[in-house]
Amino acid sequence: MENWISGLSRSESLWLLQVFMVVLATLILATFVRGILKGLLKHAHKTRTRWDDTLVEAAIAPLRWLIWLVGLSWAAELAHDVTEDSLLQYADLVLRIGIVVLLTWFLVRLVKYGEQNFLAPDDGKPADPTTVMAVGKLLRISIVITAALVLLQTLGYSISGVLAFGGIGGIAVGFAAKDLLANFFGSLMIYLDRPFKVGDWVRSPDQNIEGTVEEIGLRLTRIRTFDKRPLYVPNQTFTHISVENPSRMLNRRIYETIGVRYEDVSKLPAIVDDVRTMLESHEEIDTDQTLIVNFNEFANSSLNFFVYTFTKTINWVHFHQVKQDVLLQIIQIIERHGAECAFPTRTLHLAGSQQLPQLDTEAPEGQ
Repeated sequence: MENWISGLSRSESLWLLQVFMVVLATLILATFVRGILKGLLKHAHKTRTRWDDTLVEAAIAPLRWLIWLVGLSWAAELAHDVTEDSLLQYADLVLRIGIVVLLTWFLVRLVKYGEQNFLAPDDGKPADPTTVMAVGKLLRISIVITAALVLLQTLGYSISGVLAFGGIGGIAVGFAAKDLLANFFGSLMIYLDRPFKVGDWVRSPDQNIEGTVEEIGLRLTRIRTFDKRPLYVPNQTFTHISVENPSRMLNRRIYETIGVRYEDVSKLPAIVDDVRTMLESHEEIDTDQTLIVNFNEFANSSLNFFVYTFTKTINWVHFHQVKQDVLLQIIQIIERHGAECAFPTRTLHLAGSQQLPQLDTEAPEGQ
């Protein structure tokens, strides 16, 4: 026993005990900090604001890894002082690189949770998803680029030289990646002009593009067509085509032509008046918009009047329910006046002296 203790007290063996103690202390500290962070998270959930939850949730994983990184780096330095292993001399460099990476990870997680707070706030008033996603992407790109420059400086490369090379090679890269840059600036124009946002129904009369916007990326915009197929449109396309956004309409229009028979010409004025009165009193019709009901055409087989009005709803399904109700009430008005809706007919006029021959349908006797 005394020999073991005396052998352990030698400098050649003492570093093993030191490394073990450092690793053990790191394990205890990591467990202790983990418990503290969980307690802080539970306490943060009880507060009225969600930003303290965001900060704690973003810091939990990076902070735990940071404790292990510092502890293992310290243990590696202790081992290097004794063993002088060539690999252990890079412990300090690994520590600095690890700190940059973990800090970048923490900031990216913070941006991610921040986006969720803006999209699903406690007050129930979410921010514009398109703007939130655009700002989030730009922040993440800025964080990653800054971290990359810091890592290059940490590894001994001159940032000024890298930036100078980027300026000189920017022209060549621009020509080589002109489509990529065009799509990037196209997405920037979408974010600035905001012709549509995520969730909007868009269509283009110039191209066969129609559907609901699901995502606006830095290069592509994903649109879900009405047959549920994804449509990927390069952002530069939106810089030279017309885009219609039906989601921002104020009303939906009912524009129908109804025909009655020529025999009902005397009843037509009353029918038109009653249809107009019905629309003016209909609770789903926006009377502040244009409302027209007028006889306007002598058609081949009918006397046509048209209905031009707008509904209060812009919901596609509800609009068709309102339109159906309006059309059915128009039919009831026509029938109530003893008239009928016309359909294509032809009338054959014969001279009064001419008669169609009568067919003798009586059978001869004996048959």
